[in-house]
Order: sequence, then C-alpha cells, then structure tokens
Amino acid sequence: MLIRAQDSALVVIDMQERLVPAMLAPARTIKNTRLLLQAAKKTHVPALLTEQYPQGLGHTIPEIRKAAENSLVLPKMHFSCMEDSDFAHAFKSLGRRQAILVGMEAHICVVQTAASLVEEGYEVFVVSDATASRTAESESACLARLSAAGVSIVTTEMVIFEWLGLAGTEAFKEMLPLIK
Repeated sequence: MLIRAQDSALVVIDMQERLVPAMLAPARTIKNTRLLLQAAKKTHVPALLTEQYPQGLGHTIPEIRKAAENSLVLPKMHFSCMEDSDFAHAFKSLGRRQAILVGMEAHICVVQTAASLVEEGYEVFVVSDATASRTAESESACLARLSAAGVSIVTTEMVIFEWLGLAGTEAFKEMLPLIK
C-alpha cells in the first residue's frame, strides 16, 4: 500500500532532552525526523508530538521543536500514545487512516503505539531510520516484531517520495535539495 499525504499523520514520539543522548545514532534519527517534519509541512500532513513524563525526561529537543513549528505537543504517561486519552482524541480528530511513526524508544513507546494503532484498524508505518533505541538488539527486535504484526517498515525517503507522489511539483523542487 502506498503512503498518501492526504491519508497520513506524522507522529513524533518522545524525542526529548534526556532520552536523545542515550540513543544509538541519535544524529541520524534527528536529521531524518526533521526532514519528515519539513516534508509533512510541504505536503499538508499534520504532525503530533509526544513527551513521555516531561517533568523527568525533559521536553522535545529544540531541533525537532523548531522543525515542528505549530504542531501540537502532548505530554503522556502511557507508553502507548493511543492509551493516553488526550493523544487518542487529537489523533482521531485528524481523520487520517495512516500513521507514520518516528521517535524513541523504538522497543517501548514506538512498538506499543504501533500495536495500539493496528488494533484500532489504522495503517501503520514505522520509519526505521528515524526511530531509535539504546541498543541495536532492542531496535532490531522492535522492527522484526512490528513487521510480523503487519506494520510496514519504511525509510525517510520512502515516506517523503510517496507523500510527494510526483516529480516537478513545487513541493518536490523544495524538498530535493534537502534530501541530497
């Protein structure tokens, strides 16, 4: 199935001040999440951000916060975003059937959010190069589990080019230099 901009919502999970430094390859995750936020803006894909227990883990890192501009940031305590009533309401109110997930930690909040979304009938895509855990084992186990459960494992460029759908458009011309 194709990822379509008009059907998608981007969910940025827990890219917070005290989590990011502990992750494997955080620079890759930050760079690709920023690219996805820029592409989402150009293709009119709404984005939601979450913060797990911000009093203890801090807030969303400035690079992501800036790229997200006016996107809603929701604090949460549940590991699955969908178990948090404020997030679930905000996500459902977008009226989108596809969820594009990025963030931290892959094997905890990302996997549980993806599973909850699948249970509710959404098409779920986890962006492997914009998701991170503290260890490679946790990250790979998460992606294998999700793939076996029917979640599509994709890359940043796959999402961006599927959202764009067509070369030669203004959005395509604006995104191309950012990707190269």
